[in-house]
Amino acid sequence: MNKKLVQWFNFLVVFGVNAIFLLYPVAGLTITDDMGSEIALVKPAQRVISLSPHLTELVFAIDQGEKLVGVMSFSNYPEAAKKIPRIGSHNTISYESIAQIQPDLILAWGSGNGSEAIHKLKSLGFSVYVSEPNKLEGVAATIRKLGILLGVKDKGENEANKFINRLSQLKENYSDRRKISVFYQLSDNPIMTLSGRHLISDVIELCGGFNIFSKAIPIALKVSLESLVRSDPQVIIAGTKKENEEKWLSGWANRASMRAVKDKQVYFIDPDLLVRHGPRIIEGTEKMCNYLERSRKQEKE
Repeated sequence: MNKKLVQWFNFLVVFGVNAIFLLYPVAGLTITDDMGSEIALVKPAQRVISLSPHLTELVFAIDQGEKLVGVMSFSNYPEAAKKIPRIGSHNTISYESIAQIQPDLILAWGSGNGSEAIHKLKSLGFSVYVSEPNKLEGVAATIRKLGILLGVKDKGENEANKFINRLSQLKENYSDRRKISVFYQLSDNPIMTLSGRHLISDVIELCGGFNIFSKAIPIALKVSLESLVRSDPQVIIAGTKKENEEKWLSGWANRASMRAVKDKQVYFIDPDLLVRHGPRIIEGTEKMCNYLERSRKQEKE
């Protein structure tokens, strides 16, 4: 056979096989993310970039941390995550680093990374899965979907079921409790909180409370002292690290007229256990429920 004809035939064979893979992805590897976009992979992802600490934690939760080839600067849990190359911080992404790494899957956080950055990554030809759960069940759904995308469907199912079982137990324990008004403190200076658009409101509601700023439009917002005094929450949950607790508590001491301060109902929960939409949010939820229950018992005394 003519040499050129052989080369042309080989090209058609290779092209045809690749075209088939492009048009018909392997069954089970087409997933719809939280934005309603479909992500189709020919095979399970082997080189993964995470653009949010909670997504890094979720990948480790299904024992696939070795596939992470790039994470954001605040990805500090588990300990192994600290050793993975950094490709950005909370407000910057190194597109050049991502291009050099050539991941076959990027995990993004919708409200955290922003639509502009996500659109740019997609326009560069990368497969991008966008996470934005607004209910606790959504965390379990993300675990399942990551299990499929990373080729460990059974592990994803197992971990998701464990999460759901703990969640169901909390709902059974607290769903009928007397409602308590709650203020979640995101930062101290300025004082900021999270609205009903954030998963934190679902946590508060599950524990039998209600977020006093749930109806606010921005997902994160500054709060004036006047609006706080007017709302007068029964409980304040402050999201800060241990080393900041004394400083934050002294700030509340100057607002002794507020019910939560006067009744000593200001509690601290590590923000990584509540603000991150990862597997540890169930631990933060358990702490939240315990604090609200403590407040109820105190009111009875």
